[in-house]
Amino acid sequence: MSGYRVLYIEDNEQNYYLVEYILRVRGHALTWARDGRAGVDLALRDTPDLILLDIQLPVLDGYGVARALRSHSGLQSLPIVALTSYAMPGDREKALAAGCTGYIEKPINPTTFADEIEVYLCPPGAET
Repeated sequence: MSGYRVLYIEDNEQNYYLVEYILRVRGHALTWARDGRAGVDLALRDTPDLILLDIQLPVLDGYGVARALRSHSGLQSLPIVALTSYAMPGDREKALAAGCTGYIEKPINPTTFADEIEVYLCPPGAET
């Protein structure tokens, strides 16, 4: 499995570069948006295979991004994975209710992270 296009909506440069390195090693291409509104615009323009979404973002928070993306018919089945340090009780449910497909807490584990997100890129039963 390789060659997927991933959009990472994240305002922290260090977080972006870590994820970009991990996914590039697996052959995936990453694009980056530093705020929620830019992320929505990029997703609508380029339609990635997966979106990794921070929740605490400038301009438009991650919940608003997920809701905005889900309001577009062409993006309703696009995997959106919340990648966030929000780990209080109810945060996972709130992200899923806003339209996220999955939820991964930061800090990520560099050893297992690519496998965790590739689950969303490869539907169950599909060949890898």
